[in-house]
Amino acid sequence: MALKVSVGDFRIGDKEKAAVMDILNTGRISEGRKVWAFEQKWAEFIGTKYAVAVNSGTSALIVAFLAAIHMGMLKKGSKVITTPTSYIATTNAIVHAGLEPVFVDIDPFTFGINLDKVKELLQNSKPGEYAAILPVHLMGYPCDIDAVSKLCKEYNLHLFEDAAQAHGTLYKGKCVGSFGVFGAFSFYIAHNIQAGELGAVTTNDKELYRLMKKLKANGRMCDCDICTRHTGYCKYAAQNLDLEEDYDPRFLHDMQGYNFKTMEFPAALALAQIDSVEEIIKKRQENVLFLNKRLAKFSDFLQLPVHSETVSYLTYPLVLKPNSKISRKVLRQELEKRGVETRSMFASIPTQQPAYLYLKKEYEGKLPNAEYLGKNAFYIGCHQYLTGQDLDYVVKCFEEILN
Repeated sequence: MALKVSVGDFRIGDKEKAAVMDILNTGRISEGRKVWAFEQKWAEFIGTKYAVAVNSGTSALIVAFLAAIHMGMLKKGSKVITTPTSYIATTNAIVHAGLEPVFVDIDPFTFGINLDKVKELLQNSKPGEYAAILPVHLMGYPCDIDAVSKLCKEYNLHLFEDAAQAHGTLYKGKCVGSFGVFGAFSFYIAHNIQAGELGAVTTNDKELYRLMKKLKANGRMCDCDICTRHTGYCKYAAQNLDLEEDYDPRFLHDMQGYNFKTMEFPAALALAQIDSVEEIIKKRQENVLFLNKRLAKFSDFLQLPVHSETVSYLTYPLVLKPNSKISRKVLRQELEKRGVETRSMFASIPTQQPAYLYLKKEYEGKLPNAEYLGKNAFYIGCHQYLTGQDLDYVVKCFEEILN
């Protein structure tokens, strides 16, 4: 049957349509003024000095890591402590940047990295063995920034943030993604700000910002926020670079980079939604609270999500408790039959993801919470487009299956 209640939805309103038509009317679809406007507005929203737009959340992490390597914060092969429970892009980015992921178990209720386990790991390490900690604010839940910052300071580590799923989540009144050296975001379809394929990196470090802009454009020499060549002035053309006079710095490259640039369309879609982000977050919080109240009768064997007015919820995550009378597979199948879309929780990367099974022997038995969630957790939608009728129907489906 056709889905009644989706995990995520994407609806194009008049504002979004007008933004796209504006681009088509200008004839400029490659990265330009919409992208630059989005970067400025996203930095302002998160509370950082700078933001760099790229083509995906994965690219955001990769380009940030590469810039950190160029700055000397990291070296090729540096160890980055992170979570095993995340979308696989988190680990892929670490590996593709030439770094080594080191996994520590998670909190079973808010899904973030367990900082007591991180502390234990660091206490038994050699000086300088680890270079950074990359917590992931999974499903919108913020990690304990104070605790991780304290560990970073004590052990001389860099703090990076994967805030891909936490648009507008607050930690002590500040947006996550503003605390570390950088914060990486994704604007994929099911996320709170939806643009399709779009990512961004936020930072307060001017040099990191400059390097990311170069690296995302194949390492080109030009790193201006907005090109001034149309005014007759180019700061690079004005410099004596011992090159021929007639050259274009947009096509000269002094670094080896990637093509991680985005287009005007997704930036315009994201821009159109930022003004409404508070309403989006509030609606999702209300939906989580509603479902928690109506599904509380099943809490003996179904772990409901922790509710907080500071969390910007990506989805509605559920965990089957050990005494559950139904398996995840059967529960998901029954929900899907009734038109309620589901997704299994992310598998434990080094022990349950096929691409990283070469690490299984090293980590087997060390990540019990991550492995349990990988087998027993799933999520459904809580997005802002769900109606009261949709939510009532979800509750009815659970009652039919579990009563």
